[in-house]
Amino acid sequence: MGQGIYLTRSQSSSEDATARKKFTISGWYKLAANGDAGGWKGFWSAATDGSNYSSLKQNADGFIIFEQKSSGTGVTWTSSAKYRDYSSWYHIMVAYDSTQASNADRVKVYINGSIAPGAHGSFTQDQEGFWGNSASTAGLGRYNSNTGSSYMYTGYATHIVGTIGYALSPTVFGETDSTTGEWKPKTSPSGITYSANGFFLKFENSGALGTDSSGNNNTFTVNGTGSTNGSLIQTTDVPSNNFCTLNPLAINKFNLPTISAGSLLITDTNNGNWRICGASHGFTGGKWYWETQYTGSNSLMSGILNINNYNASRNFSAGGDAYPGKYADGQSFGYRENGTLYHNGNTTSGKTAWNSSGDILGIALDMENNALYAHVNGTYVDSGDPTSGASKTGSLFNFTPTAYITPAIAVSAAGTNGGRMNFGNPQWTLSSSNSDANSYGSFEYAVPSGYYAICTENLAQYGG
Repeated sequence: MGQGIYLTRSQSSSEDATARKKFTISGWYKLAANGDAGGWKGFWSAATDGSNYSSLKQNADGFIIFEQKSSGTGVTWTSSAKYRDYSSWYHIMVAYDSTQASNADRVKVYINGSIAPGAHGSFTQDQEGFWGNSASTAGLGRYNSNTGSSYMYTGYATHIVGTIGYALSPTVFGETDSTTGEWKPKTSPSGITYSANGFFLKFENSGALGTDSSGNNNTFTVNGTGSTNGSLIQTTDVPSNNFCTLNPLAINKFNLPTISAGSLLITDTNNGNWRICGASHGFTGGKWYWETQYTGSNSLMSGILNINNYNASRNFSAGGDAYPGKYADGQSFGYRENGTLYHNGNTTSGKTAWNSSGDILGIALDMENNALYAHVNGTYVDSGDPTSGASKTGSLFNFTPTAYITPAIAVSAAGTNGGRMNFGNPQWTLSSSNSDANSYGSFEYAVPSGYYAICTENLAQYGG
């Protein structure tokens, strides 16, 4: 979602005033860097207007806020912690029950199955929420009562459930994995009584992403697509198989690129210093494949970093560049759009360029033999053979890793140009779709034999 995308539904009048004193909204979210304006983002709201709503949102600092606002007076619960892990999925659930005698029990916010510590305002006992109110519009990915592109949710979301008249436990929606100890979703939660305005959005129907699976047929309408707004895209990145993205925290400290489109697009309008961003996942073993698409009219570089270089890259001075391949550490490599390779502080020119809009650079990284191969639009540079093993036929970069290696990208552009990353969960339309041998990922070009998309299912098996 994001760039002005949100879902809405007109609520019926079937829930009475007593039922509206309770509601539960549960959802699974993988956060993106910021909202569409000022860094705020809305998870959901039920809003009559700007003075009357129940909403959940996150501010620019990463604090999560629930607000109950009636007749212009808002009361909030604000998390004590900042939630800024862009590499993981969060389960965020609100149980509202204003009938409770204790103020702390009237609003309970659970994150990953546990009560989230936070500061409670003075919530009025027996105050109705706006979920289930026919005068209020139900909104998902929406900030308060906003329309247009202001403060809408940017990131990934799945399995969003709502019911009015009930304050439920998080164990209805999730459970602890007996092997990993991680909190994971129940794909078919039981123990839910769906109220008349209740809903369950799985986002399984790519042609109708607002489809309700609760049995109520409370389908939501997608708003804000087209024009300068973004689009709502179905992706394979889900809590049970978390795909790699760019990491908005692994960027230049002073020369900030813009990370958007589900943390898979890097852009820049400065057209000056190189601005770098590392990825959310790293590895010490295995063989990995990903693609970078050139979007036009810019300088772009894709490659790898030793994870220990993050601080050097992020904190580079405002007067300098930061890009993969800049450091002479034996583990950093960048392939620029003009065909120049950057490695260990050196350059090699004359390789295949990928500087036409839509060109794709594919990278095959062999962590077993410590070699990197690259193709441009399907043709491997220097007749590289990613399956050549120890002979490293046509490899562009050989290295000896001393820490986790991660993908990286850098941009220097004007006019909001840059590059798109595809780790198997593309945010652009492919003309063909190729998955790895485990049937994970979707790529424009064939994944070399023995190489895999960067996702948690594959990392658990091959990641070292």
